[in-house]
Amino acid sequence: MIPYHTSHTGKGYLCSPSPKMIFACSGASDTGEITDRVARRLSKEGLGRMFCLAGIGGWVNWILTSTNKASKILIIDGCHLNCAQKTLEHSGFEEFEHICLADLGLEKGKSPVTEEIVDAVTCHIRGLAMYLWNTEDQGRLTESSTIEKQ
Repeated sequence: MIPYHTSHTGKGYLCSPSPKMIFACSGASDTGEITDRVARRLSKEGLGRMFCLAGIGGWVNWILTSTNKASKILIIDGCHLNCAQKTLEHSGFEEFEHICLADLGLEKGKSPVTEEIVDAVTCHIRGLAMYLWNTEDQGRLTESSTIEKQ
């Protein structure tokens, strides 16, 4: 659960300094659903905190402020439209790691949402994020392997 504190205005904000944040496209397609499930799982595991992409696009002040304080940002998109990445970029965020499920071999409209696929994608992204977030070289998340569809 995300630590929550209420300010004098009654609006909540994250009280932990410099959290790692995870944004998923959470789109309407099968790959969008996979990004959402993976981000929620990674958040529950403590890799980072899943945060509200709609709040970024809607310019919700406390969400933008909290995201500005993030030590690391991970964006997970389901397809090459890269809606989550574009949403953060349009709001002025430039420092982030980005991964697209299409680059892992998952095709929009042809990737059933199964526990096996969610497990495989979660494992893959967890490993990449842990490696990149624990090294000084903060390059883009890239990997040539693909996820086997069950």
